[in-house]
Amino acid sequence: MSERAIEVIRLLDLVPHPEGGHYREFYRSALRVTPADGCAERDALTSIYYLLRRGEVSRLHRVTSDEVWHFYEGGVIELISVSEDFRVVTRTRLGSLDARAVRTAVVPAGHWQAAVPLEHFALVGCTVGPGFDFADFTMLRDDPAATALLEEREPGLRELV
Repeated sequence: MSERAIEVIRLLDLVPHPEGGHYREFYRSALRVTPADGCAERDALTSIYYLLRRGEVSRLHRVTSDEVWHFYEGGVIELISVSEDFRVVTRTRLGSLDARAVRTAVVPAGHWQAAVPLEHFALVGCTVGPGFDFADFTMLRDDPAATALLEEREPGLRELV
């Protein structure tokens, strides 16, 4: 494992995340909003640090808010966004501009998403608005019907369940 990844986990006080990798929330807005989609009132915006090391993946999951990913440090990470019906798959390389990657990417609300580091580790930030709430978080593996649909339409993503 990369010594720098170990150092970043320690410096940022990151802890294991249920989808894989390590994270720590560093911002939660004091402003409250009521989403138009019928979800309960929540914080307007949240942000986390998120680190994946080689061999770790962010397993397919979804949230009910838009999520913006920001690249901070390390190697390229592939962000995979899958429409709710598993018909549209977008793969985005986040990383340094020198690596022919983008620095930010958006996963629309309700899309399934996963991430895979392509190098030693990647430190990113994830900002969610309206703010993240674990009540709005679903792992694909916990939804048998959606898992079956993924396996039918996108069998190459099976290892990310």
